[in-house]
Parts: sequence; C-alpha cells; structure tokens
Amino acid sequence: MGRMGYLYYRHDGVSHRMPDDPASAEFATEYARLRSGRAVPTAKRNVKKLIDSYLASPKWDRLALNTQKSYRRSFNYLEEKIGQYDPASIKPHHVYDMRDGMKDKPTTAKRRVAALSVLMQHAIKLGWIASNPVHARFEHLPTNRPARQPWPLDLIQDARDAANPETLLIFEMLLGTGQRISDVLAMQWGHIEDDGIWVTQSKTKARLFVPFTDRLRDMLEATPRKGLHIITLPDGRPMKYNSAYSRMMELRKAIGAEAYDNHALRHAAASEIAALPDMTEEHVKAITGHTSAGMVYRYSGPAGQKARAIEAQKARK
Repeated sequence: MGRMGYLYYRHDGVSHRMPDDPASAEFATEYARLRSGRAVPTAKRNVKKLIDSYLASPKWDRLALNTQKSYRRSFNYLEEKIGQYDPASIKPHHVYDMRDGMKDKPTTAKRRVAALSVLMQHAIKLGWIASNPVHARFEHLPTNRPARQPWPLDLIQDARDAANPETLLIFEMLLGTGQRISDVLAMQWGHIEDDGIWVTQSKTKARLFVPFTDRLRDMLEATPRKGLHIITLPDGRPMKYNSAYSRMMELRKAIGAEAYDNHALRHAAASEIAALPDMTEEHVKAITGHTSAGMVYRYSGPAGQKARAIEAQKARK
C-alpha cells in the first residue's frame, strides 16, 4: 500500500496502481492479469484513437501553430503512457497520479494535464464519456517560476543602443505593436493602412488595427522592403520563429536581459499604455486584443495601478 492509501502490485521493482476496492471484480481481473504477465488489452475506444480523432477535427485546424506544437508534445507523452486505455477508465485520481509523477517539472505537468483535459472534452463530444476527469477545480502543482515582468525602461534603451538593424526591427515591432512574436513575423507591408497595420492574431483569430507609434513609423519608413513580409532574412524570405528567437536571445544576453523574454515586450507595451493619463483597460484591450479584464490586469496591472494611485493622491492635495 502506498503513502496515500492506494493499493499497488509490485513486481521486479515496478509498481502498478490497482483498483481501489480489493473485493471488486475489476480488482480481481487486474490482479490476475498482472500475475499472468499478460499485456494490457487494447480497448476498442482508447486514448490513441481519441488523439487521432481530435487531430482530425475542425477544432484542431483552428488552433494556432504554436498551440498545436505544444499539444503534440503532450499528446506524444499521453499516447506512450496511456494510449491503450479506454478514456472512460481514467478517473481524477489517475490524473493526480500522473501529475505527482512530475513534481520536479510542474510546468510540464500542467501542460500535459491541460492537453489531457482537451482530449477528454473531445471524448465528451464523441459520446465516449459523460464527464471530464480533469475537473474545473483540479489542483495543479505549484511552480517556483516568477511571474513574467515587462521590460524595464533602462533595458529597453540598452537594447536600442546594442541591437544591430535586423534585430532592432524585431525588437521595435514587438514593443511598438504589442503583439506576439508569431503575429509580428506574419506582418506584411500590404497590411499597412492609415498609419497603422492590420493584424489577425494567430492565437485568438481576433482582427485588430494597430496604429504605429512615432518611433515605429520612423523605423519602418527607413526599412528597405526586401519581400512581402516586413521582417525578413537578408535574401527577402520571411524570417521564421527560431531565427528571430536566436537574434533576440543574443541581444538579451549582450545586455543582461535574459530574465525578460520576447513576450515580456508585449507586457511592456500594455504597461506603457496603462500608465498614460486617461487610459483605461479598454485602451489596452484595443492594442493587445485581450477580451478579459483579468488578462489586462495581468499584463498591465502594476503600471496602471501606480498611475491611478498617483492621480488619486494628487487629487487629495
């Protein structure tokens, strides 16, 4: 019996979780199977088939490329570990067991549990199960990873002083538009209109018009057009994520900004807007594309709170 009171069958140093009720037919069947050394029978409905069904669904096609990549990594893990099991046999305690097996990697555990939850929601739509074992109050492992912070003004200036023209364009596009790097890399010269640019966000599919800041407008006017896209390789081909990431990482290391990633420039843009007089969360939403007040606060809350607090105290004088 394990520390949590669960029953295990142990053989050759390997522990296998047993059904909770020793008097049940399920327990007897599983015990007999393990004693005989037979492999786990493949269910007619199993997690592998569920993954295949989800990958063929319209919902999968609507996901952003980066989201698909993240899910695929988790799906590969789930297929390897529980691919042969019927989704109906997976209970909440099984999910907690999987989570606890990755205590040293809480972020990975959260991603895999989230991917499993997505699959289980798909299983509900297929009529395979009645409820999702990853319930709404599922407790994820705590993480020691600090919350992402916006780029400080001094490091923004250091980046501008140190970056080569190619990397500086990436940097200014991220900060000036407040968009994700995937959306910045997708921007084309033809998307520019009325001193701004139209953006269709790959993650949310939201379509936004983002006016240029003075700095970004001046930079774009001085940037040679080498292809359809604004950010390109020297030969005019669109720059891919890995190339842009490598250039930005080199810059971050050069100025000691490893703690501030590309996405933190999106936070910096939101924080800058929130700190300006008369700006509201609606103004931040108009640039970032967020739809919830909670996400706006996550991106710009401290800066906005500071600006409002200063205004409030000045009014008291």
